[in-house]
Amino acid sequence: MTSAGSDDTPQSPVGDDPGDDPTAEDTPRYGGGGRLSPALVATLVAIPVMVIAGFIVFAALRPDPVTPIESYDAAGPVSAECTRLLDEAPDTFEGFGTKEVSGDRATWPATDSGDDMTLRCGVTRPAELSPTSNLQEIHAADQAGVQWFITDTVAGSGQAYVCVDHRPYVAMWIPANAGNGPITDISGVIDRTLERGPLDFG
Repeated sequence: MTSAGSDDTPQSPVGDDPGDDPTAEDTPRYGGGGRLSPALVATLVAIPVMVIAGFIVFAALRPDPVTPIESYDAAGPVSAECTRLLDEAPDTFEGFGTKEVSGDRATWPATDSGDDMTLRCGVTRPAELSPTSNLQEIHAADQAGVQWFITDTVAGSGQAYVCVDHRPYVAMWIPANAGNGPITDISGVIDRTLERGPLDFG
């Protein structure tokens, strides 16, 4: 017998009904919270692809390295003396490719990551040349010395020289890894093919 007013209906434990939990609908089940949305996956894949594509475009559009002597003014059209000088310049130097002649210049392509070596004939007199300029005299075997004036230095890259005691003026870009052999050999060719001229200090 039950007492008056008592309720024998079994009571559900508090919280057993998911409807009692206002956050139940937001709670992921069966590990579903670790899945990435398709849009996020597509974004994560696209980012590295775009970065790689950007590097490829940059490499393709990057201009070729330019040495200081490329900006030197030419004194005039390519002369017969310059043509002879460029023709008689050595075909190769150690560490560089075969000579390529175009217009007033000869280029020996770099075989590593350094600069090409370049010779230009017929540039104008260096404006910085003065009586107090420090000139370097380089002697090829059994020949008189040739005087060079350093016009530009790029740290870690190389130096630009202009031969100032022969005509026409000759500029040479010598990469840092080239050593002394190339300018010595070119000095010999200059002395054989070009006329000597006085030092012109302007």
